[in-house]
Amino acid sequence: MSQTAESTGPRRAPTMADVAQLAGVSHQTVSRVLSNHPNVRDTTRAEVQRAIEQLGYRRNSSARALVTRRTLTLGVVACNPTLFGPASMLFGLEEAARDEGYMVSAVTLRRYTARALADAIDHLSDWGVEGIVVMVPHRAAVAALAELRLPFPVVTVEGGHSLPVPGVSVDQELGARLVTGHLLGAGHRTVWHVAGPPDWLEAEARVDGWRGALEEAGAEVPPPLVGDWTPLSGYRAGQELAGRVSASAGRRRPSDVSAVFVANDQMALGVMRAFREAGLSVPGQVAIGGFDDIPEAEFFTPPLTTVRQDFTAVGQASIRLLVGRLESGGTLPNDERVVIDPRLIVRSSTTPT
Repeated sequence: MSQTAESTGPRRAPTMADVAQLAGVSHQTVSRVLSNHPNVRDTTRAEVQRAIEQLGYRRNSSARALVTRRTLTLGVVACNPTLFGPASMLFGLEEAARDEGYMVSAVTLRRYTARALADAIDHLSDWGVEGIVVMVPHRAAVAALAELRLPFPVVTVEGGHSLPVPGVSVDQELGARLVTGHLLGAGHRTVWHVAGPPDWLEAEARVDGWRGALEEAGAEVPPPLVGDWTPLSGYRAGQELAGRVSASAGRRRPSDVSAVFVANDQMALGVMRAFREAGLSVPGQVAIGGFDDIPEAEFFTPPLTTVRQDFTAVGQASIRLLVGRLESGGTLPNDERVVIDPRLIVRSSTTPT
């Protein structure tokens, strides 16, 4: 009866002492092997590794944290990760952190206030994170971050360069210049723009790049239409632009709307639907370029010309900056910036096949 109870009961997890006993070494030797200490003979290290594999031993991260006072956990504060850009950046951060041997604990902001940001940082601090990456593409979030006293190293992503904090960003202005210049180079007299929300730093930079490219080319700068990153807002902007094309046709003169740069691919999808419903061909009557290169962009009808951001590089650079500060003990400068260039991906929404 007692044997049956023992065989069906929960199996005790192997400990470091069990590994030491099986390998025929001391507890301290097992600890050195697990910490990659150089003063361990190769034969001894191999014996310990065999014992670890045979027993299925796993290190207790909580116990290790008590000894080393390190949790090997990084925090991330994210703004609206339901959007493709923030979601892809968060994935890139988590992947890069794992490659460096860290886990990630993430908190999402519902409001971009100093109180909400402080609560998020307090929550991560309670979880014992060693440093945080703050994804702050929103102007209010940047202002809120500037008001806080930060208890550990911080790196920003897409937070502009106004804070005395290390930061990583994609050159949003360059991306807008690339797609606008591509449309001008195709022979369009000007390029209209459907912008993102004005309080988002990425949207502001894309407007600046679009306007700068037009001004440098001596082209007219039409008033930008404003969306909110969603396909619905792009659809409404597309209806307004389609109305301008129809009005020009009614007056029997060429339309000034022959090319549109849309600040993200989801809004571009809405613009394309509005044009299709109005009987306008893309790119025959109006060429369209987007931004982000979402996975669906090449399957739009027609496939969408867009700007690709390297979110993997953003994640790697952010984690590299943060880990560098953790390992340096605060001796690295706080004004370090990493800016990553985007790429223009040309498809048939701007170039007839």
